[in-house]
Amino acid sequence: MKTYTSFEDIETDLKRFKLERDIAWEELKLTKSEFKEDLQPMNWISSALKLTGKYSFIALIKKWFFKK
Repeated sequence: MKTYTSFEDIETDLKRFKLERDIAWEELKLTKSEFKEDLQPMNWISSALKLTGKYSFIALIKKWFFKK
């Protein structure tokens, strides 16, 4: 436990704690908005199309180079 020697030390720590709390709150709000954005259906569709395109390209490469 910290022992304070003056009110100035207490006020300094209180300001620092308030700033730390404000930063944590802003980070939480940012995480919430990112999470909300990730749950939008358009992002799901975009991700599905990217994966489909990637696997289709791989399938074409295999078909061209590994013909029997």
